Amino acid sequence: MNKDQVKGRVEEAKGKVKQVAGKAVGNRELERKGRLQKAGGKIQAGYGDTKEEIKDSI
Repeated sequence: MNKDQVKGRVEEAKGKVKQVAGKAVGNRELERKGRLQKAGGKIQAGYGDTKEEIKDSI
């Protein structure tokens, strides 16, 4: 597991927490920020996954 995978998954988790908290308290802005952070984390984790696959195939 590389650092992009780890950082991405941490960002996904933080985004999910923000999204759920925003929804729970009715704060649409916090919910939106959480969705964006979660999506960004997913992209970063996917990038890390791809790097790992390439490294393993070599």
